[in-house]
Amino acid sequence: MLIETDTHTHTVSSGHAYSTLQENARAAKAAGIRLMAMTDHAPTMPGAPHIWHFGNLKVVPRQIEGVGILRGVEANICDEQGHIDIPDDYLNMLDIVIGSFHEPVFAPSNSAVHTQTLERVIASGKVDIIGHPGNPNFPIDINAVVQAAAQHQVLIELNNSSFISSRRGSESNCTAIAEAARDFGAYITLGSDSHICYTVGQFKECLAILEHVGFPPERLVSTKAEKLLKFLSKRGKTHLSEFNFL
Repeated sequence: MLIETDTHTHTVSSGHAYSTLQENARAAKAAGIRLMAMTDHAPTMPGAPHIWHFGNLKVVPRQIEGVGILRGVEANICDEQGHIDIPDDYLNMLDIVIGSFHEPVFAPSNSAVHTQTLERVIASGKVDIIGHPGNPNFPIDINAVVQAAAQHQVLIELNNSSFISSRRGSESNCTAIAEAARDFGAYITLGSDSHICYTVGQFKECLAILEHVGFPPERLVSTKAEKLLKFLSKRGKTHLSEFNFL
């Protein structure tokens, strides 16, 4: 299956990643990616950039190495009320926002707490994607979270890093999430969660899961750059006309 987008990548600005934006874009082009999201960690993650990093993303070109660049963030879910660590005035500047649990920011609790928190994050309208929801350290009621995402038109991420370098033991959860997304009408996006350029645009493990569960390709926004842009536009993103070159 042809994949044209990668909605989750990190640069050296994240503090524990190892490639520049240009290196990531070059790798994306080699992998056939037409549209890549730059989603460094938000400020409460240890080692993450200052909030000004996200306010200044306007200086990042819309096209690098022939690849369209979405200016984004991987925001941290900070508390059980579903707050994230990016102020609203900054959110309005961004093309794409991932909301994720990270152990240094949100201590793992139990399924009921994680589920209710994600439901609040989804309902807030502040995130476009729920990042790596298959993390076994944060068990959830998969059906409830996926149904909420479908209702509010929030993307569910399949995160390829979860199978090769991070969050080991995610496979069964991710398979169940893909099945629930198939059955409840949710949309899926693929994120490499690359912390080094060599994994940008690499989705072998994600695609195997989607094939295994028979996920409908029309609800995989990663297959066409235009499909992702249309989805984001429906969520009220205002900067997307700048990608007409795609």
